[in-house]
Amino acid sequence: MPLVNPVEALLRRMADAGDLAGAATLTWRHGRVVQSAAAGRRDIAAGLPIERDTIFRIASVSKPITSVVALTLLEEGRFALDEPISRRWAPEFSDMRVLRDPDGPLDATDPAERPITFEDLLTHRAGLSYADFRRGPLARAYADALGGAIDSDVEPDEWIARLAALPLIAQPGAAFHYSHATDLLGLLIARIDGRPLSDVMARRLFGPLGMTDTGFTVTADRRQRCAKLYGFDDDGRLAERSVGPGGAFMAERPEGMAFESGGQGLWSTVDDVLAFARLFLGAGAVDGVRILRPETMALMTANRLSDAQRAAARMFGTRTFAAHGFGLGVAVVLDPKNAAPTLCRGAVGTVGWPGAYGGWWQADPTERSIMVFLAQNAFEPAQLAKGYGLGVYGAITELHTIESATATEPASRA
Repeated sequence: MPLVNPVEALLRRMADAGDLAGAATLTWRHGRVVQSAAAGRRDIAAGLPIERDTIFRIASVSKPITSVVALTLLEEGRFALDEPISRRWAPEFSDMRVLRDPDGPLDATDPAERPITFEDLLTHRAGLSYADFRRGPLARAYADALGGAIDSDVEPDEWIARLAALPLIAQPGAAFHYSHATDLLGLLIARIDGRPLSDVMARRLFGPLGMTDTGFTVTADRRQRCAKLYGFDDDGRLAERSVGPGGAFMAERPEGMAFESGGQGLWSTVDDVLAFARLFLGAGAVDGVRILRPETMALMTANRLSDAQRAAARMFGTRTFAAHGFGLGVAVVLDPKNAAPTLCRGAVGTVGWPGAYGGWWQADPTERSIMVFLAQNAFEPAQLAKGYGLGVYGAITELHTIESATATEPASRA
């Protein structure tokens, strides 16, 4: 009798219960894939299944990818971590103002005490925000100025100028505020390298690592492999979505749209995310292909937040870094016993960063293991209070429990 893949059984159970449309996972250990599972539907109406090569929107899993690409430019001396972004690459940010109250009137500001640096962008300490994370006038100002968080009709140079015209919510370097910082970083990467961000990523990362299914758009010949996005209706039932929560993306990205969201805009597959995550176990290299130097990877994966900044950081009302730190674009486990698996959980130094639509990965350099989980599960923040959309986090937590329990087993379930 064939062995039952407990991860696949988990995914099937959750898909059958309507907690998510479907998901795909991989676990890499002992130098190879030891678990691969896919269950549910990428298109419920058409009856098309989730498969290992299904292409998903990975949302904020894009952020560490953009950060790695930025660090390739750092190694070339194109910028320095402590360099003000306004010095050479974003003069629009030369004269910033800071709100006295993050949710207060937009004209009640003080001068920024110092310029925003590249390190501020990489660590979300630039004083930027997201419209959905604010309740005051700045929320509307962000939405009106910047367009959709993923598919924006604002041209890159104009997007940068509009963001620079808005006040900051904190002094640069003072606090962690999850934000459009990585989007800005991506657009500055394009300025520095003199080509669109998609081209920079393809040349510096996707091509060398063979990440053939990762990008801001999906070519026509691959669209049948895309997972449709599902959220929940007012009664908590799965429902297909044609546009992203909060208008983040359009039903179909218009041809010629110039804005590319380095913070949340990429599509990818479990195998491509695995290829990327292996950089963190290979000190910046995968199968002899070096993307970053070991010393750069060490910088990226070291906590850069102060204890006070870690204690104050909040997302959706909960402490973000109770057992974690944050490096240059990735969360880092500091306290293995109390680390939440939905961020990343493993030995000290385990890294990862999840995405809003159910994307998740982690790399544990001590156990030499990687786990990847991708789903298309979108919900409005207000639905969380009703318990809608929580199934994907339960699935990630159960996946982590199953794979941690089998960590010493060499047998493959791929």
